[in-house]
Amino acid sequence: MSAATATATTVDADARIPLRGHLRHTGALVRRNLLWIRQDPESMFDAILMPVVFTLLFVYVFGGSIGQALGGGQDGYVQYVIPGMIAMMSMTLSQGVGTGFSQDFNSGVMDRFRSLPIGRGSVLFAKISVELLRMLFATTVLMIVAVLVGFDIHHWGGLFAAVGLSAVFASSIMWVFLTLGVILKNAQSVQAMGFLVLFPLQFGSSIFAPTNSMPGWLQHFTDYNPLSTLADAARGLMVGGPVAHDLWVTLGWSAAITAVAAPYAIHKFRTKN
Repeated sequence: MSAATATATTVDADARIPLRGHLRHTGALVRRNLLWIRQDPESMFDAILMPVVFTLLFVYVFGGSIGQALGGGQDGYVQYVIPGMIAMMSMTLSQGVGTGFSQDFNSGVMDRFRSLPIGRGSVLFAKISVELLRMLFATTVLMIVAVLVGFDIHHWGGLFAAVGLSAVFASSIMWVFLTLGVILKNAQSVQAMGFLVLFPLQFGSSIFAPTNSMPGWLQHFTDYNPLSTLADAARGLMVGGPVAHDLWVTLGWSAAITAVAAPYAIHKFRTKN
């Protein structure tokens, strides 16, 4: 059977599976991935340690100097940086879906999945669902540490809205990393590419510091950086301030990234030899 014929057969098979079947397959794969985490608890170390380390690092190492610039000292910086770190979690942990996907391909797990009569999209949706659960767990750890270092939750509804917005944006970025997990040869390549994407987006944003002291050309970059709008929207929701513009821009970025990356990731997964 040729590659083109195999692809057509796969697409036809997917089309014959009803929505209920796709949901059932996705649920079974989510359970499989959660059982794998249970057997390999070390895979949760990044979700546990990253929010702790980054919170303590930025609050106690940079909080004093940046907080003085903000006019509120270290306590003021805590109120500034914690909403931004929720945005950071959404981006940083999204990389794990790509590396895990690549490892599954190299270990032969994906060959097994693609030989089963299940929807191909179910495999990808299950991966995203589990990574979102990991992100929510990391956010919970982050907020516990944040309260311990002095963060004051002004609006509980705003907190849940900020976490939900971060989850929406994270799910769109995960499609990008899923694509990298399919087209790149190994997990190390996915990590390297992810670092090149994450580093400028995170530090060229308003997550850790205000952008008004940055050079003009960098401020123009931060204005179009979705992590800046996500951090500012989370800050407005949790602490108070303008929200509408940053909220709609973040949702627009999420919709645009998903509309481009999701169909491409599913197509590459179906046609990968």
